[in-house]
Amino acid sequence: MTDTTQSSELPKTFDPAGIEAKWYAHWEANGMFRPERPDAQPFTIVNPPPNVTGSLHIGHALDNTLQDVVIRYERLRGKDALWVVGTDHAGIATQMVVERQLEQRQDKRTNYSREDFVAKVWEWKAESGGTITRQLRRLGCSMDWSREQFTMDPHFTRAVVKVFVDLYNRRLIYRDKRLVNWDPKLKTAISDLEVETQEIKGHFWRFRYPFADGSGHVEVATTRPETMLADMAVAVNPDDERYKAVIGKEILQPITGRRFKVVADEHADPELGSGVVKITPGHDFNDFEVGKRAGIKPADMLNMFDAEARVVQTADGLVPEEFLGLDRFVARELVVARMKEAGCLIPHVTKDKDGNESEADAEPRLIQQPFGDRGGVPIEPWLTDQWYVNAAELAKAPLEAVRSGAVEIVPKTWEKTFFNWMENIQPWCVSRQLWWGHRIPAWFDADGNVFVAETEEEAQALAGGKPLTRDEDVLDTWFSSALWPFATLGWPEADAPLLAKHYPNDLLISGFDILFFWDARMMMMGQAMTGQDPWKRLYLHGLVRAPDGQKMSKSKGNVVDPLGLIDQYGADALRFFMAAMESQGRDIKMDEKRVEGYRNFATKLWNAARFCQSNGIGGSTTVAAPAATSAVNKWIIGEVVETLAELDKAMADLRFDAAANAVYHFVWDQFCDWYLELIKGQIDAETKAVAGWVLDQILVMLHPFMPFVTEELWSKLADRPDYPLITAKWPEPGASVDAGAKAEVDWLIALIGSLRTAKNELGIAPGAKLDAYLPEPSAATRGIIERNPAAIERLARLNGIRFEAAPAGAAMQVGAGDANVIVPLEGVIDIAAEKARLAKALEVSTKEAKSLEGRLSNPAFVEKAKPEAVDKARADHAMHQAEAERLAAALARLG
Repeated sequence: MTDTTQSSELPKTFDPAGIEAKWYAHWEANGMFRPERPDAQPFTIVNPPPNVTGSLHIGHALDNTLQDVVIRYERLRGKDALWVVGTDHAGIATQMVVERQLEQRQDKRTNYSREDFVAKVWEWKAESGGTITRQLRRLGCSMDWSREQFTMDPHFTRAVVKVFVDLYNRRLIYRDKRLVNWDPKLKTAISDLEVETQEIKGHFWRFRYPFADGSGHVEVATTRPETMLADMAVAVNPDDERYKAVIGKEILQPITGRRFKVVADEHADPELGSGVVKITPGHDFNDFEVGKRAGIKPADMLNMFDAEARVVQTADGLVPEEFLGLDRFVARELVVARMKEAGCLIPHVTKDKDGNESEADAEPRLIQQPFGDRGGVPIEPWLTDQWYVNAAELAKAPLEAVRSGAVEIVPKTWEKTFFNWMENIQPWCVSRQLWWGHRIPAWFDADGNVFVAETEEEAQALAGGKPLTRDEDVLDTWFSSALWPFATLGWPEADAPLLAKHYPNDLLISGFDILFFWDARMMMMGQAMTGQDPWKRLYLHGLVRAPDGQKMSKSKGNVVDPLGLIDQYGADALRFFMAAMESQGRDIKMDEKRVEGYRNFATKLWNAARFCQSNGIGGSTTVAAPAATSAVNKWIIGEVVETLAELDKAMADLRFDAAANAVYHFVWDQFCDWYLELIKGQIDAETKAVAGWVLDQILVMLHPFMPFVTEELWSKLADRPDYPLITAKWPEPGASVDAGAKAEVDWLIALIGSLRTAKNELGIAPGAKLDAYLPEPSAATRGIIERNPAAIERLARLNGIRFEAAPAGAAMQVGAGDANVIVPLEGVIDIAAEKARLAKALEVSTKEAKSLEGRLSNPAFVEKAKPEAVDKARADHAMHQAEAERLAAALARLG
């Protein structure tokens, strides 16, 4: 029942590095990440494709660890488990990388034709684009590399083009003039995800805007005075009594001489500043909406910037010539100067401590400034012609899918956020002004008429043979990645075998931060193009934060390199940390000590396997539990049954922390600390069979979390080259919990544990052997004691337990089940001295606990102190409180 022919003896020291490199290469070379299982139930996940320019960061480590735990678990359960892998072409990021390389050679993109530059990007990808995929291998990700995807692959490009054309023909994609986030450095529109809002030092200017009839003025305030060159209205709240009489009056803008009206709009907040807001609909997202409500058509909204945010003439020709060609920030200074000269600047007045007044042009303020995350310059809201997806229409099916339960979001608390965003979704701008990416399949004739088709020949046919020019823009990266769940499986080929079997996917694991940018858009595209939801469940995990809870960022210097952690502790330790710390709805605080602790856990398992190997215990030859007669063997089989049930339930509920901790506690506590100790000195044939089987079950259950060390141990414990752990069978014990055996071993554990605790409390040496008495034991308890004399003597360090009254004198009582075992202390310790020591220590701990309780109950401390100081006070309070309870218990033992 157990194969004791070990393939080789385990080294004394556990060294993760060599093991990891060896096993990953073996798995990949032998196709073990997707074994042939044509008749098996499919299980499919897709990885969020990382940027081809990317390197593994700690967020990737969390996201991909959770996916690998799931895919290895389902593979072990016999399913046709497919984990689709690939990378995203990352339009802006990749183009920037190649442009920087050119700049280093005093070259630039515009020295090349579009085709030649794109060829250079492909060359870069071939040479340098595989960094992150190599790093995912180091993490142990068991992806189907044989079908590695790239969003610019020919088959994927065909799918992207088809989706664009189909949606255009269904009037779900259209061209429109709207405001976009414009990056003046990169000269392209960017998505909201690529915008980072930073708090910077800015200014707040106040100006007088005179009425055209000379009857007075209104006061406006702004952080961007340069935009007044394109102002088209001022707004007041319709309920603001101060301004009801001026609604409809004309303003005469002092610099441009443009006339525009005072409009009523709830966007104006009566409590903010003067309650009057200048409206520049062509350069502010809120103003754009106000302008539309005021009847200004987007096509008529004034634009005052070019693609580099330099001032250009507006359509009405009213911008003074001295401003034309100026950078926006230079123009800002000139606007302020001209308004000051015109007597329209309202100075900011301050007083010093002596009451002396001083004036400045503006009030210094901290402002929230959006920056492009790639270009690194302030974003300019810019009115341009772009391609848009009717997201509101596409959102209807995903909304219904979540409401009906067809798609389950885990944790459920994210549903409210999902509904709120999807119900208020805006048109999705999908065009980007780049050369690298999927070029938009649209052609224009000389009159500006557009023809959308999959090929130029089809567009020519639609245009009746007119000369056509192709749109220069490419599609937003998120547009193509939204097709990832089905385009990677062969869509739009109707007979694609993978598509038929593996779509819809079963699960998507994603960071909550891309719920709207990627997850929701996959739902939209999946329903729009296939009529099906892309997956059945969506699991949203949190962020990995710095130890103090702050968000990691390079500027703060608190970024943790996962590859450095792998080098130091091994991939298994990092993976287990990620799984054990992943609690639904919560972020993870990075804790290197815990990673080290999980490396120690792997070492403990290694040493347990060495102990088994040295005692003739090897890998089992049976999936079902071996026959067992002894209580300890029956007990450990029952513990496997219970742990397996707990693990399966946790995985079904996507409780990664509960799953990891279930197997952790079984391995560390039940198997290593108790079972192996209880069987020492009495390892017969039955025990060898049971211990070998239990160790196999441990390796299988732990494999999804720690694949490397488990595969290594599996290979060393038995000669089974045709039955590797990665494709072994998930446990099927075919056994149940033996209540009698469980009660017996639990009683022994309780007695041994209680005695060890009592000795520690009273300062008695752990190895000291003591006498014990139990008068009138119950029949069950007497039977346990009589059946386990060796374990009681060796582990409890007792000279047996006598079934008679204890001698008179000081003693302690130790509880186990229904029994109170009496242990005499006369001659073992100085009772009086020990009582005095314990009483003094109790007084100190109680005093400290009370002092800390006072600090923590003081709102001033809790609210004003640094969070880390409050956390330390709470931890210290808990420690002193627990110590006081321990000391009180020790005193009570002495009577």
